[in-house]
Amino acid sequence: MSKRDYYDILGVAKGASADEIKKGYRKKAKELHPDRNQDNPDAESQFKEANEAYDVLKDGDKKAAYDRFGHAAFENGMGGNGGARPGQGFGGGGGDFSSAFSDVFDDLFGDFMGGQRGGAGGGGRRAARGADLRYNLRVTLEESFAGLQKTINVPTAVSCTGCEGTGAEGGVEPTTCPTCSGMGKVRAQQGFFTVERGCPTCSGLGQVIKNPCKSCGGHGRVEKDRALSVNIPAGVETGTRIRLSGEGEAGMRGGPPGDLYIFIEMSPHKLFERDGLNLYCRVPVSMAKAALGGAIEVPTIDGGRGRVQIPEGSQSGRQMRLRAKGMPALRGGASGDMFIELAVETPVSLTSRQKELLREFEDLSEDTTNPESGSFFSSVKSFWDSMKSQ
Repeated sequence: MSKRDYYDILGVAKGASADEIKKGYRKKAKELHPDRNQDNPDAESQFKEANEAYDVLKDGDKKAAYDRFGHAAFENGMGGNGGARPGQGFGGGGGDFSSAFSDVFDDLFGDFMGGQRGGAGGGGRRAARGADLRYNLRVTLEESFAGLQKTINVPTAVSCTGCEGTGAEGGVEPTTCPTCSGMGKVRAQQGFFTVERGCPTCSGLGQVIKNPCKSCGGHGRVEKDRALSVNIPAGVETGTRIRLSGEGEAGMRGGPPGDLYIFIEMSPHKLFERDGLNLYCRVPVSMAKAALGGAIEVPTIDGGRGRVQIPEGSQSGRQMRLRAKGMPALRGGASGDMFIELAVETPVSLTSRQKELLREFEDLSEDTTNPESGSFFSSVKSFWDSMKSQ
């Protein structure tokens, strides 16, 4: 039975680039992997066939020989570079599974296994970036209105001064791990498969320390509370996030630090309720003031006073607006408004004279004096009359 064309096996056109050939192999390797095709008895042979094709086409010399002579290039000693040595061939035959598959192993499974491939002699994860930190900061409404400079204490890991963050005593640079040659990962052949895992000698860092620092135990960082001065801009509210670049946890063995994220939470206020840029203030007024109307003074968030004119006959829930007396926008621009909501208060603890006057007022009242009450009880009377007639 004649062999299939290598380009057809990988699903690429003749003359395809190295990247296109590699992508074609990746696609076929995923489709034909025996673990994914346990119900297909031909999957293993097809997978080996794709591996054989890639082993040839990935190599420039082998690819050139195949383009010129086809499969015959790897038979009877023919091929480029003066032909293959007797008994060796050009790698066509069964193909070198470990060689071909290792070229795309990280592309297929790198995210799952973690980390990037490192080059021999020091391409591994020499220094790990520090973790990002979160700090919850509670601020008052007044502080949010004006903005403030605040000092906070953040428990974090800082670079060790004893070893200058290297993790080695005296600041000596770590050496390349002899087990993984600095890659941070090792591969092992297990039958048909190649398994990759973190290097057990260096814990995936790619480097080892012969004489660890006594202060940090070789980590290059120590736990410490750090005081930071933070600028809180005016207009922040619950959920606002402030990022301080490089103020997070120190990296391992001299790695770059992470970032610090400050999350703002607003404290409740006794007088004002915030809704975005607007403020709401519930102001109780006497029954007489609501009936007769008049001016009242209300507080504003900047510590000042605002004068509000109450119309005659105002009811509970009526709102009046004080423009631009709300909160400032976080990134500049117009401020919000302040809304005054009236709460008409029923008098209590009346004297005899006050009760007498109220009774007199009640006797003199008409439906026009209390229109809402008059309308309601008129509707009630109509309802009862209709029930009687049924």
